Amino acid sequence: MTIPGGIVDAELLGRAAAGDERAFGELFERHMQAVWNHAYRLTGSWAVAEDLTSDAFLIAWRKRAELKLVRESALPWLYTVVSNLARTEHRGAGRRLRLLRRIPEPGAVSDHADVVAGQLDSEARLREVLDVVRGLPKMQRQVVELCLLGEVPIADVAALLEVAEVTVRSHLSRARATLRALLEEK
Repeated sequence: MTIPGGIVDAELLGRAAAGDERAFGELFERHMQAVWNHAYRLTGSWAVAEDLTSDAFLIAWRKRAELKLVRESALPWLYTVVSNLARTEHRGAGRRLRLLRRIPEPGAVSDHADVVAGQLDSEARLREVLDVVRGLPKMQRQVVELCLLGEVPIADVAALLEVAEVTVRSHLSRARATLRALLEEK
C-alpha cells in the first residue's frame, strides 16, 4: 500500500525486519484503525477489539521478516491474524461461560453438615444392602459380589465358578429380584 510520499508496506517491512522500529511504527499507524475496525466488527466489543489489535501487531512485529504481503499491502495478513485471534477469543469466552455455569449460585452453597449427613445416610444404606446380600443363597451371593459389587464380566464369573453364562445370568436375575423386594420392605 502506498501513502503520500510513496513508501510502500514492503519497504517499511523490509526496514522493520532490519531492526528499524520507526518503520514498523509507520506501518502500525497506517493500518491500526482499519485493523481495529475489523476486530470490532468481529467481536462487537471495543475493549476486545483493542486487545486483538494489539496482539495482531505484536505478532506482526515478531514475524516481520516473514510477513506475507498481498498486492503490496500488509493489511490482508493483519486481517487474517485478527480473524484467527477473534475465533480463539470466542472459543475461550465460551469455555469461560461454561465454567461459570458450573459454579453454584451464592444461595445454593451446600452446608458441610448436609454433606456429612448424606454420606452417613449412604453408608447406612450400603450396610443394609450388604446385610441383605449376605442373606442370599450362596451361588446368588457369589454372583452378586462378583458381578454387581466387583464389576466382573458375566463371562469371567462363569469361568471362575465353572458354570454356564446362562446360569450366572439366572442367579443374577433372581438375586436382583430378591434384593429389590427385601430393600423395598425396609
